[in-house]
Amino acid sequence: MKLHIAGHQGMVGSALVRRFSAHPGTSLLLRTRRELDLKDAAAVAAFYAAEKPDTVVVAAAKVGGIHANNTYPAEFLLDNLAIASATIDGAHRAGVKRLLFLGSSCIYPKHAPQPMTEDCLLTGALEPTNEAYAIAKIAGLKLAQYYRKQYGVVYHSAMPTNLYGPGDNYHPSNSHVLPALIRRFHEAREAGSSEVAAWGTGSPLREFLHVDDLADACAHLLSLENPPDWVNVGTGADVTIKELTETVASVTGFSGRIHWDTSKPDGTPRKLMDVSKMAGLGWSARITLRDGIERTYASFLAEQAAGTLRSF
Repeated sequence: MKLHIAGHQGMVGSALVRRFSAHPGTSLLLRTRRELDLKDAAAVAAFYAAEKPDTVVVAAAKVGGIHANNTYPAEFLLDNLAIASATIDGAHRAGVKRLLFLGSSCIYPKHAPQPMTEDCLLTGALEPTNEAYAIAKIAGLKLAQYYRKQYGVVYHSAMPTNLYGPGDNYHPSNSHVLPALIRRFHEAREAGSSEVAAWGTGSPLREFLHVDDLADACAHLLSLENPPDWVNVGTGADVTIKELTETVASVTGFSGRIHWDTSKPDGTPRKLMDVSKMAGLGWSARITLRDGIERTYASFLAEQAAGTLRSF
């Protein structure tokens, strides 16, 4: 299999490279952002026409936490729409028969029944703080579904829950909750601070999936002859933000006080995936949250020491 991983330098893409590098019979086709702008439809189409991959995994995306999504909604919608349309249409035009598009659990309505099943898509309003990103991911999912329906290609999607792991973005305000907490508590411990501020009330419930588990799930989906159009990928278990925060504090060795800044938004009250469909396909997550956070903190320290820590 000649496999193009779009976005191979990001957290998800890097995990896919680790997973498929050890996959017998797989040849990886990789290009950096400087070598190939995935928002440029003509460039992507020419690349696929020249290289003719057998399979494409679209892991590229403009991503960020609540603050970033709220501050730059136009870019989150425009950039992610451009990536989805360029890769999916470009792959089809070049005769690529298999494509896996990666979305997000934020595609589901803000007040979707919990846990969220795949068929609750488009049944209600989205969470306003990440609506732009969600709309782009829904468009990508539907584009893959319709190319499959109209042209008979096996283009399908996976909807992961909140991801974390090696290579995450640790920007102090634009990152997701877990890497932001890791950096905050690490720096507080290093500085000898007695208190760390955390956003919101701590009551929202969130589900977290280690990125290496996602990569393994992608490999499993690509091994299936007739996968579903889209499927949830998660652990099927959630924790409160308060529990998550206390776990990160423990792992990083911070022993001070946690102050909850209730002037900051909580976001969606709960986001838990129903993963019964994925389990029925023969795959389940293996990495526990505590183990995953310990691995991620170890990688944070290693990346910091090497000067490769992502923070933008």
